[in-house]
Amino acid sequence: MSDQYPPQNPYGQQPTPTGPGGEPPLWAPYYGISFGGAISRFFKKYATFSGRASRSEFWWWYLANVIVAFVLSIIAVIGVVTSDIQVDSSTGQTTGSFSGLYWIAVVISILWGLAVLVPSLALGWRRLHDANLSGALWIIAIFVNIVGLVFGLLPSNPAGARFERPERGR
Repeated sequence: MSDQYPPQNPYGQQPTPTGPGGEPPLWAPYYGISFGGAISRFFKKYATFSGRASRSEFWWWYLANVIVAFVLSIIAVIGVVTSDIQVDSSTGQTTGSFSGLYWIAVVISILWGLAVLVPSLALGWRRLHDANLSGALWIIAIFVNIVGLVFGLLPSNPAGARFERPERGR
């Protein structure tokens, strides 16, 4: 096996066609994609539910999303700490208000969640296609998070190529 970049398809079948720059077309999974490439591809395939997504595409995006959520959480915590909220220990009543930093973090978190909702669903859907499963199973992952993690770990299956739609050109 040669050390070509990008890595060839993991099942030893005919290599995925590549476009300019050596990248596979958007309809094909990109095995061995880099962190930045996965983020870029995630947004290029914003609401694409057809085709497949490699494990590296899935996990690099998952890592990026966790980092963004962590940073926004830290900002929100700093906002809470700098707020002028007082809690009456005898009654449990709270007085005061949250700081502007807290509300900025909350608004950005909501906007971020809304912005990545559809493409995250599409990525999970395509990841299941790569494992030769119906993307509709991703609906289970919405309600049971650990199932989404398990689905993300499933190996690629050559029969998943049935979900590719090269004729669409994306």
